[in-house]
Amino acid sequence: MPDPLRQKLETLYHTNNRKEFVDPDPLMFLYRYPQVCDREIAGLVAACLAYGRVEMILQAVDQVLMFLGSNPKDRVLHLNETDLCRGLAGFSYRFARPAHVVSLMVGIQRVLRQYGSLEACFMTGMSVDDPTVMPGLLHLVRQLNPDGACGHLLADPAKSSACKRSHLFLRWMVRKDPVDPGGWDKVRPSQLLIPLDRHMFSAGKMLGFTRRKTPDRTACLEITDGFRQLNPEDPVKYDFCLTRFGIRRSLDMTDLGAILAD
Repeated sequence: MPDPLRQKLETLYHTNNRKEFVDPDPLMFLYRYPQVCDREIAGLVAACLAYGRVEMILQAVDQVLMFLGSNPKDRVLHLNETDLCRGLAGFSYRFARPAHVVSLMVGIQRVLRQYGSLEACFMTGMSVDDPTVMPGLLHLVRQLNPDGACGHLLADPAKSSACKRSHLFLRWMVRKDPVDPGGWDKVRPSQLLIPLDRHMFSAGKMLGFTRRKTPDRTACLEITDGFRQLNPEDPVKYDFCLTRFGIRRSLDMTDLGAILAD
């Protein structure tokens, strides 16, 4: 007999997991890039800057991506650090300064030259038996940010952070459905972890998946495990449709609570 909770989540997925509900999510920037080699760079930039007010996020992401142009991989590979510093000199977004973004670009350039792509670097850190993406993410972040010069743009997976923005990037690149564009075909959706923002943290507590008081790495693992019990092959499937509650003006978290309690 079908699980009643999974039925509710499937209904929400088919109702809210639609491309017209993406705006104003920074995910929408990824749709500009048909080539995976460009999309993964745009996705990493968008995810790293996905904090704060959404209107300001979109402006910050757009500024960096306009500088990178229509072929970010080619652009990054052919710019030296002086060019990057000059081109990003006017960038400012909350705690992010030009030096942080330049360091991210330098890290991306280094990874591309050594591994060919961000995905190839990520997969160097993974083995076929890894249950989650954590080993690959740890390897990728260490290659992108070995000296910590990217600042807060890249959270350290070895610490207690839920690494929400990194897991958001991985969701965008690994899953493929009407919302997530995908492109990485070597990582299994079953290995993904929930991008734990405050909306998903609230949803996870409503669902009884965690009792944590803060949205840390432990809460991320607990909430992902709760979804994995319902959908082992794709535990992050319901992330987008659930986080529309509290993000879109027409969908409130109290509405979600009522749906889940019904």
